[in-house]
Amino acid sequence: MVEVLIIDRVGHRGDGMAEVGGQPIFVPYALPGDQVEVAPVAGHPDRRRLLRVATPSADRIEPFCPHFGVCGGCAIQHWRDESYRAWKRGIVVEQLRHARIDCDVAPLVDAHGEGRRRIVVHARIGALGVQRVGFSAAHSHEIVPIDHCPILAPALGDALRVAEASAMVLQPTGKALDIQFTASRNGLDVDLRGSDALSPTVVSALATLAQQFRLARLTRHGELIALRAPPVINIGKAEVVLPPGGFLQATAAGEDALATRVLAACGAATEVADLFCGVGPFALRLAERARVRACDLEAPAIEALGKAVQTSKGLKPMRVETRDLFRRPLAAAELRDVAAVVFDPPRQGALAQTQQLAASRVPVVVAVSCNPATFARDARILIDGGYRIGQVEPIDQFRHTPHVELVARFTR
Repeated sequence: MVEVLIIDRVGHRGDGMAEVGGQPIFVPYALPGDQVEVAPVAGHPDRRRLLRVATPSADRIEPFCPHFGVCGGCAIQHWRDESYRAWKRGIVVEQLRHARIDCDVAPLVDAHGEGRRRIVVHARIGALGVQRVGFSAAHSHEIVPIDHCPILAPALGDALRVAEASAMVLQPTGKALDIQFTASRNGLDVDLRGSDALSPTVVSALATLAQQFRLARLTRHGELIALRAPPVINIGKAEVVLPPGGFLQATAAGEDALATRVLAACGAATEVADLFCGVGPFALRLAERARVRACDLEAPAIEALGKAVQTSKGLKPMRVETRDLFRRPLAAAELRDVAAVVFDPPRQGALAQTQQLAASRVPVVVAVSCNPATFARDARILIDGGYRIGQVEPIDQFRHTPHVELVARFTR
């Protein structure tokens, strides 16, 4: 059954929305002002499949990637920049409003830079031996074959070729092989995930592949297969050797944008705690001028950060600690002598740690978040604990997707 809808707005996941009988209906790849023909989606009464844009919005533009609309990596490439930027800033504004937080939200900061420096490519051998290497389709585990991705940094230019060659060696037939790529100063750092145990013959073939593509490092679930050069990135004055498959901000420009604002928000603080610190994108920069206590649950990240501290010059003393801040947050008493706290949790936010911060007397708290909803929840706790929120700055390092980062400063 074909249905005709007029799209009112774009939802926080990037889908067009229309009201039907007082209920929201979601249509991927539709824009406000579009008149669209749609079909039902089995098992999802609130979703429709886009068949045709009968009358396009005045803000609709041609996508720059031929895979857009099939590959699930990007949700928005077909909207004029001004409208896209207003929508993405609006995601932050809406979540703050839901949490009853009244504050200024700055214009969206474009932090795409050269493009994504960290991706995961999927591979599987399907029916009749047909190999699929690429990204997942939207709302599906189906792999969309991709031979080129225009949102990647130039340093990831060989990633899809490496993924295809790896799949040829490993021949993944059941569960998809996940191949994580990170661009380092010395070349690609590649971690294979989801493969069966490797025979000596396969290990040898993968080592040859690593040499052919001049990979910095090739690992399987973190276990070393081949190492040509340590995968190093620069953070401020420090050099960090990345742990296999470790977390890194998606773009170099995004890391720089976040770090610049974190350092400015900390001001002249000489004692800083960096919580959920990862490999130290904030801690290592802060340590150029302040004593830092850095904590994270991920032991490999903390180990990499600790080694960077030992080998770097010009840093003030830093204490690094593997600590589960969800189960054992830094208590208010432990923060007694701290002048500023920075926290950058995963998407679930930092509920337990925020509750301790709200009970503390720390003068400055700087929140970094990749999830406006959990940020708003945590911000409400800080405000109810006596903190005042300053301007919230949304950072767009995941251009063409619904994901948005943000930085905010709280004071008491």
